[in-house]
Amino acid sequence: MVEATSCGGVVIFRGKILVLYKNYRNKYEGWVLPKGTVEAGEDYKETALREVREETGVSASIIKYIGKSQYSFNTPQDTVEKIVHWYLMMADSYYSKPQREEYFIDSGYYKFYEAYHLLKFSNEKQILEKAYNEYLDLKKSGLWGSKKYF
Repeated sequence: MVEATSCGGVVIFRGKILVLYKNYRNKYEGWVLPKGTVEAGEDYKETALREVREETGVSASIIKYIGKSQYSFNTPQDTVEKIVHWYLMMADSYYSKPQREEYFIDSGYYKFYEAYHLLKFSNEKQILEKAYNEYLDLKKSGLWGSKKYF
């Protein structure tokens, strides 16, 4: 068994959530949240921001840590146990550009219920729900977009 750590973001702009569509040689298809592997010397926040920027072209700001999800998958060599650390992030525009090298063929901002139903994995749906509720609380308190939480 191999352990792997990734970090990612639930990126929100004007109440809409950024999601990516991946199509890997027609074997793996589905909508996902941006995330990726921690590189040597990076802390989790740096990884999350870098992966969001690489996969979507979006320079987002971290608002707060949301939590982690865990899952495992098999490769021809081994079973991988993966932990993903998630952050609530804010974008400054609707711009996004999917990273073709990683087989992302579409990206965009969607209303919560649309993004929720598009997402392929239940653990990402749970993280989205948690992040969106945090966003709504911050918005209700007048803190979203105010920079008071940095």
